[in-house]
Amino acid sequence: MNRMLKSIILSGFLLTGSLSFSTEIETLTAPTNNVLELIQKYQLEQVDYNYVKKAINQGNRNSVNAILIDARPEIKYQKGTIPSSLNIPDTKFDEYYSVLKDIPKEKEIIVYCGGYNCTKSPIVAEKLKEKGYINVKVYPAGEPEWNRLSYLEIDTSVVKVYQEKNSALIVDARPYPKFLQETIPGAISIPDTSLDKLIGRFPINKKERIVVFCGGYSCEKSHVVANKLKSLDYKDVMVYAGGLPAWKELGEATTASSKVVTKEKVSKKEQFSKNGLKLGSDEGSVDGEWLKKQVLENKVPSYIQVVDVTSANEFKTGHLNSAINIEAGKLSANELFEKLPKNKTIVFNCTTGGRAIEAWSKLKDAKFDMSEIYYLDANISCKDNNCKIDVNEPLL
Repeated sequence: MNRMLKSIILSGFLLTGSLSFSTEIETLTAPTNNVLELIQKYQLEQVDYNYVKKAINQGNRNSVNAILIDARPEIKYQKGTIPSSLNIPDTKFDEYYSVLKDIPKEKEIIVYCGGYNCTKSPIVAEKLKEKGYINVKVYPAGEPEWNRLSYLEIDTSVVKVYQEKNSALIVDARPYPKFLQETIPGAISIPDTSLDKLIGRFPINKKERIVVFCGGYSCEKSHVVANKLKSLDYKDVMVYAGGLPAWKELGEATTASSKVVTKEKVSKKEQFSKNGLKLGSDEGSVDGEWLKKQVLENKVPSYIQVVDVTSANEFKTGHLNSAINIEAGKLSANELFEKLPKNKTIVFNCTTGGRAIEAWSKLKDAKFDMSEIYYLDANISCKDNNCKIDVNEPLL
């Protein structure tokens, strides 16, 4: 998939019956039975946050002691991943595996995904062992824990949206002469070597979104600044590890370029599907907060059918009321489509949003009519039919 298509897909980015919502659902602190069974079956060593933090060293790709693999879908990876990570989605392993072509078989590899209830990391870890890698571990807490305790790395497409919407403070951590020579439009200069002197230039509000970049994947300056900001209790810090080189590689305008940026006229985006489902801002998504409100008030329209795409065992443990279970990961696009109820607006859901996105993408790639097929991007934890729903923030 080329970078332009990735950008388009990213930028373009349930429930019938009654459902009680409770904040008493416990936050997971250990792998679920389904995940633990796979870890034990494949004889995988588990590591924790501190181990991963030490393994990635400064956070830039040249300094890492271990290779991190994000096993989630590419869209999730682009929106925020553990610094230095490479992406090998479990459902597209053969397509993405080539990112490791120059990595020695004895190199330590740590695989993670969407948290303690996500099976993608042990699946990818086992596939890597089958390829001959002899030192493969899993970080079961994954991206959710890392995001809570540290900062994430984001893709060019995300930075572009933040820049266009003026929704983040973009910081150039390179030396000031480099900043004057060329930078991303709208960025401010706070070199890592002048951080203590210029720290007052950061927002007073510790919840402001801050994106730091420097000279590319081998540059540690952005990570130095990000780590400092996290130590000062800034809550929403991200690193654009690709930096200015990746920005220029995609042909984006810089302060030194003569490119005239013109915005194409964009037709007004539809707010509802033909049947009446409120659309999310990301392509293919339902408006999660809208749907959550319908659920809490027991007013979900009868035309909506929620399809839980997790395994049968996960579904039995707990699921959204009135959802049906179709384990999409085991089916081809044609098989999945044939199993879907007809004359309904379909909304895929899972535990973290990843598998729901994959199910939707599988049908879209196969050219099916997607006008009434959507996904819910949310973290859902259930005990029987008592579920907690935390809607993930959309990109747009």
